[in-house]
Amino acid sequence: MARIAVAVSGGVDSLCALCRLREEGHDPLALHGLFLPSVDTETTAGGVLPSGGLPLSAAADAPRLWHVPTAGESTPTPLAPDMPPGLTDAGLAAVSPALPGLRAACRRLGVPLYLLDARQRFAQAVVAPFARAYAQGRTPNPCALCNAAIKFGVLLDAARQLSAVTLATGHYARCAVHPSTGQRLLVPATDAQKDQAYFLALVPPDALQHVLFPLAELTKQDCRALVAAAGQDVPVPGESQEICFIPAGEDAYRDFLGRRWAAEGIPPPPGGPVLLRTPDGERPIARHDGLWRYTEGQRRGLGIAHSEPLYVLGKDVARQALLVGGRALLGMRACRTDPANLFLPDMAARLSSSGDGAPLFVRLRYRQRPVPANVRLLPDGGLHIRLDAAHGPHFPSAPGQIAAVYDAAGRLLAGAVIEAVV
Repeated sequence: MARIAVAVSGGVDSLCALCRLREEGHDPLALHGLFLPSVDTETTAGGVLPSGGLPLSAAADAPRLWHVPTAGESTPTPLAPDMPPGLTDAGLAAVSPALPGLRAACRRLGVPLYLLDARQRFAQAVVAPFARAYAQGRTPNPCALCNAAIKFGVLLDAARQLSAVTLATGHYARCAVHPSTGQRLLVPATDAQKDQAYFLALVPPDALQHVLFPLAELTKQDCRALVAAAGQDVPVPGESQEICFIPAGEDAYRDFLGRRWAAEGIPPPPGGPVLLRTPDGERPIARHDGLWRYTEGQRRGLGIAHSEPLYVLGKDVARQALLVGGRALLGMRACRTDPANLFLPDMAARLSSSGDGAPLFVRLRYRQRPVPANVRLLPDGGLHIRLDAAHGPHFPSAPGQIAAVYDAAGRLLAGAVIEAVV
């Protein structure tokens, strides 16, 4: 039976994936990724890992693999160096708060546990682009970047290093085989409220052929019940926060971005005019302290007294202007994206210059329903998406967010980062 690596964060979803595969008779291994810098230094995770570990490549900053002895695992020969012997729970927790609980869970299940130190790669591939995007006035989606570069990039590389041919995760998503091409494509999970396929729209198509989603047919309640029935305690019982690398707090975003910009030599984005858009034109009505503080469609927190509620209609980065207006002016007609991630080999041909062919649907925000759209591939590999006006008005998305393109059967055909909104 082919070996399956299970990415375990310490939450109930990934632990459920591990328990379910074990219950079904598989011989999985657990793989815990160390991604987050500490809150104070943004460079270490609190605890120190000794030198060594198995590097995934010859690069100086290559992620490193460790075996975490559990005393109960069924595979006695580790595929990576052991962490120092005699590590206490406190010592493990200093490296990652989830590790003591994960070691106990893996001991009960009799599966090996491995630790991947990928902090530098996470900082380069997720945190740095996030900070740069905000400096450019975008509203980035770091989860989509993480899924593409880390969860189904670095973790998949580590799984292969550990002789696993498949990587399983606790995502609520499903895969379906396309009837004519045989390609595995993402489709919504059974639990529509928890479905995460949208956040996987940038995952490389090749990687998708080597992943498994054990929670595809389950609900959150099912997962909690399965973990409890297995007699397992959840190492990190709370729901993960919206952005894992930014601590909670009213000024968390501002403080975090300020530190990142200073570290990278990025000047803080300047303030500028707030322009009220009306049918007769635009006029200045206030000043703002930086476009990064706002996002398209925002109503709360503008701090502008007016005769009617105002919404953020858009951002004019060239003028450093924040455009606001009444609800009647809120909406979007089209958008343009960065180069797209195409899941089918013939997608370029399907997205012809005329846009003819089978109907397509687009989701531009996580909670938005897919809407009919004309999707055209541009010469630079990006997409031009024109939303069907008959199904409008369309709540605006923001540059930096994800455009996910589906067919009528709900199969995810393409994904891209939005560059501009009209």
